[in-house]
Amino acid sequence: MPSSVIKYMDYKAETHVLKIIFQTGAVYRYFDVPEAVYVGLRQARSKGRYFNKHISGVFPFERLSS
Repeated sequence: MPSSVIKYMDYKAETHVLKIIFQTGAVYRYFDVPEAVYVGLRQARSKGRYFNKHISGVFPFERLSS
């Protein structure tokens, strides 16, 4: 389902790293993300709401670009 917040996401199961490119162009990597959280994000009706509740402020991250 398309998102008004998230443009693209990629998950590496072997490293538990979630990469998100937001509609604004900002790129972030989130670390130690369980696969179940990634699957939940993929399936969420509102990806922005799911992200805010289950990922933002929960997992360590690094900003790759703005």
